[in-house]
Amino acid sequence: MKHDLLIKNAEALIFKNGQITKEQMSVAAKDGKISHLGSGIVDATKVVDARGLHLLPGVIDSQVHFREPGLTHKEDLESGTRGALLGGVTSIFEMPNTVPATTTEDAFQKKMEAAAGRCWTHYAFFVGGSPENVESLKYLEQLEGCSGTKIFMGSSTGSLLVEDDPTLERIFRSGSRRVILHSEDEYVLRERKKIVLESKKVTDHPVWRNVDSALSSTQRLLALSEKTGRPVHVLHVTSQEEMELLFREKQKLPKFGRVTVEVLPNHLSLWAPDCYERLGTYAQQNPPIREKRHWEALWKAVNNGTVDVLGSDHAPHTREEKDKEYPGTPSGMPGVQTLVPVMLNHVHEGRLSLEKFVEIACENQRHVFGCTQKGRIELGLDADFTLVDLKKKKKIENSWIASRVGWTPFDGLNVTGWPTHSILLGEVRMQEDHLIGSPAGKKVHFQK
Repeated sequence: MKHDLLIKNAEALIFKNGQITKEQMSVAAKDGKISHLGSGIVDATKVVDARGLHLLPGVIDSQVHFREPGLTHKEDLESGTRGALLGGVTSIFEMPNTVPATTTEDAFQKKMEAAAGRCWTHYAFFVGGSPENVESLKYLEQLEGCSGTKIFMGSSTGSLLVEDDPTLERIFRSGSRRVILHSEDEYVLRERKKIVLESKKVTDHPVWRNVDSALSSTQRLLALSEKTGRPVHVLHVTSQEEMELLFREKQKLPKFGRVTVEVLPNHLSLWAPDCYERLGTYAQQNPPIREKRHWEALWKAVNNGTVDVLGSDHAPHTREEKDKEYPGTPSGMPGVQTLVPVMLNHVHEGRLSLEKFVEIACENQRHVFGCTQKGRIELGLDADFTLVDLKKKKKIENSWIASRVGWTPFDGLNVTGWPTHSILLGEVRMQEDHLIGSPAGKKVHFQK
């Protein structure tokens, strides 16, 4: 049999005997699927010699905001996925806080139509849970290409908000797939906002949106999850106190059980007050970057298994918007393009292993979201790969960023470790910082 693509001499990160392990092998693809793993002579139309490189499953970024429709002066599906592919990400799951919000079947299908033929990576979209669409969520979450239901318990960018427990419980009872939650307590945020309205200091961002605002919300959603039996995925956890709570909760449950947890590269790479002093409002996001004790606790949670998933929460805003006076500035920063290089640099610096990175950026997404054709190098699965050079030294610069906003909080950061190829369904689509061909991403399929 002649294969379409052969990747030879790679150090592949494969799932074997229940864990991620490295193994020297050749990997081939045919008709978009992984068709060969191992050694021996393999005949293929195209050959990539990956000597000195590591072959990862295609990296999945399960939390991005690409701003289309309605906010395309910041980003759109083409520019967002272009940046993702340049950064070694092969699949993205996009959030519903657009204009209009993705809360109806019509809005969802319009996004799917807008994505077809314009996305450089594979794509899926969340639907937003709101008081108005509770009864339809059990239907909406079953739509092809839907990655699940997203709920904002605290106000952030956009109009989606579910602040009260009765409405949250109704949403939990409307459907069965894992609910994705932005966990901040809106009642606490409203009560404390006067702090920043008076000070107008961005260094007070984590004082306003304090640990209690996040912990209170997470305690509430865990109680409702236990009451209703609905599985939950807690996004961008930022605090030591939450991670300790989630660790205790998960000790009582099976792996990928009722509670799963996400962390961001931003919170693993920056801390207060340093980031606010250096970056000002460009470091402003929700939940906020906190003091170094929280940074240390997040790393502990990554390595003890509390954290299941890594996501970027790519949430771009223009310089003009970010340069306004705080707190009239929007929260969020770009991140999808820098996710892989920033995390590979953490691998280089010894904070986590490459195997752990693959676990939280590829393998675990299969279980948390049900995208079982992706995230693993295994015969018959989708031939999506991220090739990386762990020794390559580069400087992240604003000029490299494809996002419409043209900036990154990591501008000027020297890293060791870089994505060299992004491969979608057996086709090389990015090589050495250059895109190949035209947008070829397909909608992601989920096991429901």
